[in-house]
Amino acid sequence: MKIFSYLYEVCIKLAKHPRAPLFLAINSFIESVFWPIPPDVMLAPMCLARPQRAYHYALLAVVTSVLGAICGYYLGYFIYDPYIADFITWLGYTEAMQTVRSWYVMEYGILMIFVGAFTPVPYKVIAITSGVVAAESMASTGSVGMINIFNFCAVSFVGRGLRFFLEAGVIKWGGERMEKAIARYIDRIGWACIILIVIYIVYKVMQ
Repeated sequence: MKIFSYLYEVCIKLAKHPRAPLFLAINSFIESVFWPIPPDVMLAPMCLARPQRAYHYALLAVVTSVLGAICGYYLGYFIYDPYIADFITWLGYTEAMQTVRSWYVMEYGILMIFVGAFTPVPYKVIAITSGVVAAESMASTGSVGMINIFNFCAVSFVGRGLRFFLEAGVIKWGGERMEKAIARYIDRIGWACIILIVIYIVYKVMQ
């Protein structure tokens, strides 16, 4: 775990660098493919340092994050097995990916994309799994169904936009106190959203 703590501290330092927007864009892109550190780590201190640019930074994070997710989607679609599969195992996301795939089978794919985009669930897992499921659907039915790239991008923009713009707006309004509150409670808020979604799905299944 020390390696991730080190990477976290590196991202915090990069947020204070003159080229922080570039580093934010890179971090947001690769986080949607394989990187373990979420964009929030850089976005929050950048918004605090320059609140007048908060929404600009949020937009940058949204666009580059979704572009990275598109890359993850096509990695899953075209070359998941065997190349990406081994990498997913190395990252320790195999179980999470199987869980997401089972939810796709229950026809909650679009909801899963939103979950990955808005909550602490690793977005890369959702992106790659979406591509895998789309490829499997194409092979078996001749169509990717609801999990096509257009729907994937649209829902990703909504989910990422809500998350990053909400975060930027709260920090711009509340300053350092709000930044610390977000750092403390963002995971709890995200998991609360997941619990509500799970309750909704269970309710629909049991009807």
